[in-house]
Amino acid sequence: MPIETTLAFAAEPAADAELVAIPFGPDLAPAVELPMPAGALLAHYEAKGEPGEVVDVPVAMGEGVRRVLLYGTGDGTAPALRKAGAAVARRAKGRRSVSVAVPPTGDVAALAEGALLAAYTFSIGKGGTKAVEEIVFTGGEEKTLRRGEVVARATALARDLVNTPSSVKTPAWLAEQAAAVAAESGLGVRVWEGPELAEFGGIRAVGQGSVSPPRLVSLSYAPEGAGTHVVLVGKGITFDSGGLSLKPTEGMKTMKTDMAGGAAVIAAMSALAASDVPVRVTGLVACAENSISGTAQRPGDVITQYGGRTVEVLNTDAEGRLVLADAIAYADAELDPDVVIDVATLTGAAKVALGGTIAAVYATDESLAAALLAAGEASGDRLWRMPLVEDYRDMLDSDVADLANVDRKMTGAAGSVAAALFLREFTGGRPWAHLDIAGPARAGADDAEITKGGTGFGVRLLLRYLGA
Repeated sequence: MPIETTLAFAAEPAADAELVAIPFGPDLAPAVELPMPAGALLAHYEAKGEPGEVVDVPVAMGEGVRRVLLYGTGDGTAPALRKAGAAVARRAKGRRSVSVAVPPTGDVAALAEGALLAAYTFSIGKGGTKAVEEIVFTGGEEKTLRRGEVVARATALARDLVNTPSSVKTPAWLAEQAAAVAAESGLGVRVWEGPELAEFGGIRAVGQGSVSPPRLVSLSYAPEGAGTHVVLVGKGITFDSGGLSLKPTEGMKTMKTDMAGGAAVIAAMSALAASDVPVRVTGLVACAENSISGTAQRPGDVITQYGGRTVEVLNTDAEGRLVLADAIAYADAELDPDVVIDVATLTGAAKVALGGTIAAVYATDESLAAALLAAGEASGDRLWRMPLVEDYRDMLDSDVADLANVDRKMTGAAGSVAAALFLREFTGGRPWAHLDIAGPARAGADDAEITKGGTGFGVRLLLRYLGA
């Protein structure tokens, strides 16, 4: 569900404010004057002013007593204020309102972003403590804080899409959500289905075992005067059973989230106009359910991807690369992009290598890689660059087709690298980056602005890269 917490702005806290949050830094000096010996109080609590640190005290304000949260701001950078905002929002859960004094310096957009993202909840018929209803920021520039709100609400949209159960989230449903986003955000939209997907052999093959047919979605944003054209490609596997190469039960439990890359693309596209992004952007989301039935593709099948390249399917659980390959090949042949970036929960190997908070990035262009790494650090969606090892390319040779979809020797080695090398075959030599977000796309627990379940990883990164 969308973030239900609203933002408001005021010159100073209301006299009847239910809860007031006041920042302080490592020097233990609150940024707003308090009617109390703040330094002694903070020293008593051994407060250091670190981001995420909160000291909760009763303070006489006017004729009454209010609860005041002294929240640490650290060095005032975006990561610090993101964490600070999240800490305040979590402390204010269940309350009608919290008044938050904005630090006089630092990346305050991140403060709003962190607070709203920490207030995100998703439930179906379940009660529990609700997020704070309203956050009132005092001080700070409203335009800057609103920028953080735009990013947070886009990220929350991705979380909603990821967290929706696959009993609801069919390929058709995901395409409908994308079309609704397009209508709300002023984007162009096109959806391929049925016979229109005839040339998209990868998407059709992956989806042919399901009663819910596949879709390909295109969202387009073209601001006046834009020169550079960036194509974003998202994996939209609405549920991944592994196909006939069946996953174990435990491996399937989180597979409603296997369309997190597609969700990131849809959500990032939703915020382009509101963020005044100056470049042309096309978002492609390849939607399919990888299921089992008498019509499912089989190990050993040979399929024809968009553009004519043939692929021997040795493992039906390596399906994400097949739908991405179609979309990437289409982008190369029909859209003439300057840059192609794909986003996908592609391999467990990436999670093994980098854990649950950092995504892998592979790139054929040095400047593109550097820009994405910088955007990741600034946005909180961190990346680590991985190598496109040329020595591993022959692992994908097939005896009967142009390519195999996995290591033909079935060694299981370098699975994330092999997947990236497979996708590179369809880029036409254009500047391209592949983000394998299998680790950070989902979280097992709340942590700062991250909430349990779908994280919306990639939205903030893509918006920062595109100039939001």
